[in-house]
Amino acid sequence: MSDSPHYSVLLDEAVTGLLGDEQGFYIDGTFGRGGHSARILDALGSKARLLAIDKDPEAIAVANERFGEEKRFEIAHGSFAQVEEFVAERGMEGLVDGILLDLGVSSPQLDEAERGFSFMQDGPLDMRMNSDAGMTAADWVNSAEETEIARVLKEYGEERFAKRIARAIVESRQAKTITRTLQLARIVAEANPAWEKGKNPATRAFQGIRIHINNELGDLESVLEQSLRILKPGGRLVVISFHSLEDRLVKRFIRRQEKGQELPPGLPVTEDQLDKTMRSIGKAVKADADELAENIRSRSAVMRVAQKL
Repeated sequence: MSDSPHYSVLLDEAVTGLLGDEQGFYIDGTFGRGGHSARILDALGSKARLLAIDKDPEAIAVANERFGEEKRFEIAHGSFAQVEEFVAERGMEGLVDGILLDLGVSSPQLDEAERGFSFMQDGPLDMRMNSDAGMTAADWVNSAEETEIARVLKEYGEERFAKRIARAIVESRQAKTITRTLQLARIVAEANPAWEKGKNPATRAFQGIRIHINNELGDLESVLEQSLRILKPGGRLVVISFHSLEDRLVKRFIRRQEKGQELPPGLPVTEDQLDKTMRSIGKAVKADADELAENIRSRSAVMRVAQKL
């Protein structure tokens, strides 16, 4: 298990945005190493409940060790895309006071070379958030069609040179199976004709592959829709995103719920007939200078808060 520290980004802002009823039922959809969960529990009353969720077996072990004696807390092993199922098992459908989603990869996952997320350290090319299940990044880069690799790099990594890099990956794997993170990083770097200043040339490719391997955007779309069914009126949804693809999904979802039903122009309807389901709370929040000085990974974080009507 990694001993790397984990910094919970926008910790105070997220917990403040999330909490209403101090005796309520809350969900931390991305436990990580428990920073947000600990702060939430500190602010909750004795009758409150906190359900945490995480894909990562290491996170589950940390939760059991750190909060095993905490009666208000429990952890579920799985994706936050299963949140409705977890809530139904506890008879809390439509009774959830708040959901927190801190997206992306935790610091221990990035820093532990054996997890295969980092293009800065050599390790097995894995990238699975749930290291017990699913296809590894190595399995995928060595078997996917060139067009599929290019699509993933372009759509999820926003990589300008996706086709060129995909071609290089396919040519390289024909000579030698790609099994290591630095091996893939070198292939990508050599195929990238225009390195971005201050950014490792493998950054976008690794992001795209990681998002694909873990179905990150699909899971996010699913949990956003489920939040409408499991939150109680007045319940809060707090989402911290770390790249534009995630934030765009969250922003559009909230805007769509605020707008209500799409109706033909000119149709005479009253405001309540639009069936609006959520309202945005405040503006998007970013890390301040103090947090940036402590944790540079918070520079890309954007937090949005919405409340169910």
